[in-house]
Amino acid sequence: MIVSGNDVIGLIPQKPPMVMVDRLYECEDGKAITGFTITKENILVRDGFLSEAGLIENMAQSSALMTGWLAKEKAGGEPGLEAGVIGGIKDFRLYFLPAAGSDILTEIIIAHRIGNATIVNGKITSGNKISAECELKIFISAESQ
Repeated sequence: MIVSGNDVIGLIPQKPPMVMVDRLYECEDGKAITGFTITKENILVRDGFLSEAGLIENMAQSSALMTGWLAKEKAGGEPGLEAGVIGGIKDFRLYFLPAAGSDILTEIIIAHRIGNATIVNGKITSGNKISAECELKIFISAESQ
């Protein structure tokens, strides 16, 4: 594991209660694997399961965590936190909603970077089964650049 817990919060622009990642297992330019333990108190848990919005937000925050970690490594210190927005979701496939109390692993692979847009492919697994996957188009806000 590369980073976990409160150290993750220092690498992403989101703050509690909107944090949807809590571990970074692997990170290189173009790919990251993150982890998250779903609690029943999570703001995006509905009827005991992480909602579709929670799954998508987890993929977006996994991408932000990868960017934050790589920026920190290149700068040799504090990352420049860049606020991003999801500009598009393509081919979202939901296989099942993971239950509160379970752990999910998210794999993010960068497909393209064009200007302030990054297109990533995300896949979430829980219990060695694919829960959801999609392509996200993420834009870095102009104030962050």
